Amino acid sequence: MAERRGRSSPATGRRLRRLAAGAGVAAAAAAGAVVAQRAAAKRLRQRSDPEAAEELGRLPPEDLGPVTASDGTRLHVRAAGPRDAPTLLFLHGVTLDLTTWHYQWTELSDRYRCVLFDARAHGRSEPSRSGDHSLEAMADDLKAVLDAAVPHGPVVLIGHSMGGMAIVSFAERHPEELGGRVVGVVLADTAASDILREVFGGLGARVGWAIRRVGNRYTTRPDLAERLQRRIRRFGADVTFLIGWATNFGPRASPAQVEYVTRLSAGAPIAAWTHTLQSLLEMDLGHALDHVTVPALVVVGDRDLLTPKASARALRAALPDARAVVITAAGHLSMMEQHRVFNDVLRDYLGRTLTGRRRRRAATGA
Repeated sequence: MAERRGRSSPATGRRLRRLAAGAGVAAAAAAGAVVAQRAAAKRLRQRSDPEAAEELGRLPPEDLGPVTASDGTRLHVRAAGPRDAPTLLFLHGVTLDLTTWHYQWTELSDRYRCVLFDARAHGRSEPSRSGDHSLEAMADDLKAVLDAAVPHGPVVLIGHSMGGMAIVSFAERHPEELGGRVVGVVLADTAASDILREVFGGLGARVGWAIRRVGNRYTTRPDLAERLQRRIRRFGADVTFLIGWATNFGPRASPAQVEYVTRLSAGAPIAAWTHTLQSLLEMDLGHALDHVTVPALVVVGDRDLLTPKASARALRAALPDARAVVITAAGHLSMMEQHRVFNDVLRDYLGRTLTGRRRRRAATGA
């Protein structure tokens, strides 16, 4: 049978040429965007950076071994500093790990006992054995770490973002600890309710509905979540670097710090991105703030887009005994980006809180 080859009409040829031209324009635009992103990331990375040589991933020297949570999840716990000193217990933010407190434990462990741990499904801690990634589970994890590593106190709890929320939940679930073993609380760049409204303003309810709907889909379909994470990683280091800078840091941030935090977050287990983040978006701990009965310090960066100054003001107003400090030129990781200022504020608070406690104990004979 003879083969017959069709001939395209002039109109068909014109359509094909237009499609090819459109595809070429789209490809050129995409290529141009990639070039622009690489150029922008390169310019930022080449900035003078006094933090470039800092060993941000350095772990505190003492490995306290895994602490077992109430559901059997094993938590990675580290420590530094004199065992007989007052204890500072640090809790990190979502998709990060204990190393984000690098500047605090390295600078304060000469005077204080610093205890740090990775939240469940973060860092070197196990994924949740029960499947529970809620703030309530993290509050009970905090209780387990306290019992194992700080049996007597006094201890000040210091939490960043998700870590601060876990502390508030802990105060509600274990109120007997506040004013006993726990003598102070520091809440850094955190919130107690409706994060989406704080971030998106009047669009909060509508944006929240959409995000929660998408979140539910990825929580129930881990295969889809893993596929999405792979796609994000394929965007490349330059895009994730720029996104990390825009969402977590101020405009004059250290490129080394941005690179480190972005790498941590991008490498976080999928459960941290789905289950844990979904829990944070749904949380409302406003009713729990009355349980934070010890002196509290609220710290926020003036460039924090995720938990902005409005969140800090709301926290300070709702807490029974609190003062607030705004750190200039800092984004969502104020304890890292402006660590010298943050540590000065923290030292002042610790001096006031621990000295006041000693005076009260001397006056009462307790």
